Amino acid sequence: MSEIIDMVLEDVKEENKNIEQSLKKQLAKIRTGRASPNILDDVKADYYGVLTPLRNMSNINIPEPRLMVIQPYDPSCLKEIEKAIQAADLGLNPHNDGKVLRLTIPELTEERRKELGKKVKKIAEDHRVSVRQVRKDANDQLKQSEKDKEISEDELHHGMDKVQKEIDKTIEAIDEIAKAKEEELMEI
Repeated sequence: MSEIIDMVLEDVKEENKNIEQSLKKQLAKIRTGRASPNILDDVKADYYGVLTPLRNMSNINIPEPRLMVIQPYDPSCLKEIEKAIQAADLGLNPHNDGKVLRLTIPELTEERRKELGKKVKKIAEDHRVSVRQVRKDANDQLKQSEKDKEISEDELHHGMDKVQKEIDKTIEAIDEIAKAKEEELMEI
């Protein structure tokens, strides 16, 4: 097999891996009725004039399945962290006891579960579209190589088949990841 096809396949594998990681990261932020520090990943609080992720300025513990405890390294930042969580519009109301913040994760209603299920499907479809774009780019690259006489027509078809196999594997993985998240959402 030609060096060009190997390079294209490596690029496809790398991009597909990044797309899968992106999907996992986005789905981890969807609240499922269980406490998870991932839902606070995008929350940043003012820390002496700098917007800082909560993970960098506090310990986040999960003592119970539906309770998160946030203990800032610097207790003077408690109010700022509380404001940041409320401003993030996560549907969580922090309880401040002067030393730590407690976040009770409410049960999800059936309607909210369905809404989140639709959101999971949309995120998964967006990632499938990205994978298809990777396939288009790879095939275009292979066709250009064939046009420039760097690879033969047979190598072009062989390379396109290999690219398609990689794409199929990634789309299957995306479907499995999304299905697992939907099942997690429907658990009571």
